[in-house]
Amino acid sequence: MASIKILLRNKPNKEGQYPVVLKVIKDRKIKVITLGITCLEKDWDKANAKFKKSQPNYMQRNRALLKKKEQALKIIDDFFLEGVDFTLTQFEAKFRGKSSSNITVIEFWNERLSDLNKAGKTGTARTEKYVKNSLFKYAKNKSLHFRDITPVFLEKFEIHLRSNNNDDGSIGVRMRHIKAMFNSAIKQGVVDEKYYPFKVYKTAKLKSKGIKRALSRKEMKLMESIDTIKNPNLLDAKNYMVFSYYSGGMNFIDMMKLKWENIQEDRIVYTRSKTKGNFTVKMLEPVKKVVEYYKAQNRPTDYVFPILLSNDLSPIQIEYRKNKTLRAFNKKLKEIASIQGIKKNVTSYVIRHSFATNLKYAGISSDLISQTMGHHDVSVTNAYLKEFENDAIDNAMNKLLEEPRLRYAS
Repeated sequence: MASIKILLRNKPNKEGQYPVVLKVIKDRKIKVITLGITCLEKDWDKANAKFKKSQPNYMQRNRALLKKKEQALKIIDDFFLEGVDFTLTQFEAKFRGKSSSNITVIEFWNERLSDLNKAGKTGTARTEKYVKNSLFKYAKNKSLHFRDITPVFLEKFEIHLRSNNNDDGSIGVRMRHIKAMFNSAIKQGVVDEKYYPFKVYKTAKLKSKGIKRALSRKEMKLMESIDTIKNPNLLDAKNYMVFSYYSGGMNFIDMMKLKWENIQEDRIVYTRSKTKGNFTVKMLEPVKKVVEYYKAQNRPTDYVFPILLSNDLSPIQIEYRKNKTLRAFNKKLKEIASIQGIKKNVTSYVIRHSFATNLKYAGISSDLISQTMGHHDVSVTNAYLKEFENDAIDNAMNKLLEEPRLRYAS
């Protein structure tokens, strides 16, 4: 529930007068709205949030403050009765007499970015900020409203992006984030559904047509056999690669956040960051060796890998560390490939995809592979979890240790 309070700002204006403001608090977020009235600090009754008798026209001004307070409380009550989980931007719009349709895209989007960061979804926030900047660089209009984002507007934005050498994948990322932002605005009652442009403008046409890349089993063996005595700078990269591949194509961010408490006997039990799905993976021998190596380091943090170097990093610090370390990891994967004579552009994604490809070549069903990788909707995941027992997944994982019976295409 929201709460309100009337008070003076901390800093006076040029005339030495302090603005009277309305402070609204909801879900531990704060919005401060100026009321257009000022006074000297000596004329303000802080305990009772009203003007003292020393303030000229104090009775009239106190009645005005009371009306503002009643107005704010009524807005909160109206939202409650309508069942609307309102944002502070929506509250301010109502309080100032603006209709929801007059809330600008940038106002709504900035609040959305703030919420994403506070929720720890810093990766999504970073991408959405990039998309927002890209959109407004094109629009050249900070007062853009939701009703201005029409199918024609999106088509012209797409043409603009293509003229700057963006491919389908890059354009698709932008459009899907704009779509998500629009859906959020509709859900929160900021914009009417009749203005939704994506009924006409379809994002499905922008799916990346890039060729899926994977290493064959033979190439993976070559990558694993890198001599880390001669190349000690590649030891961590090799360990991360082996761990990711043999633990079900685990994402780098999930590896990075993996804690010792997630290692339970001969299994890894964790929640995937992207989908929030729960996974339990059998530790194969190569994974056990990697875990033993880092366990012997006896580092003071709770994390398995020496990526997050402190237990009390903020979400933004974690995001920064992920980006920096992932770039270094991908660079070293390319170095390993070059040393081992592999001419493919190897990245952490390629390692993850190689896991799926090689299980498929080994005769494992696509459904089971999807389950191990978390590539599907939660409802589908739950359906597969009922169908396949851990033993079936364990047997599938063990296929990775068997010598290939088929010659894989390079």
